[in-house]
Amino acid sequence: MPQIPQTLHELSVGQLSARSGAAVSALHFYESKGLISSRRTSGNQRRYSRDALRRVAFVRA
Repeated sequence: MPQIPQTLHELSVGQLSARSGAAVSALHFYESKGLISSRRTSGNQRRYSRDALRRVAFVRA
């Protein structure tokens, strides 16, 4: 079975915001406090794992 590239499992900050209902500024705040983490692309854009979506839901609860 072919492997799916990791980048297909990642969300941009806008996608994470839309799916979680949290504002982009809130996501940046959560990241600054170490509650969620991201990796940076070569263009310095944040990419979040799908796990970050669950973590945001937990933080917001």
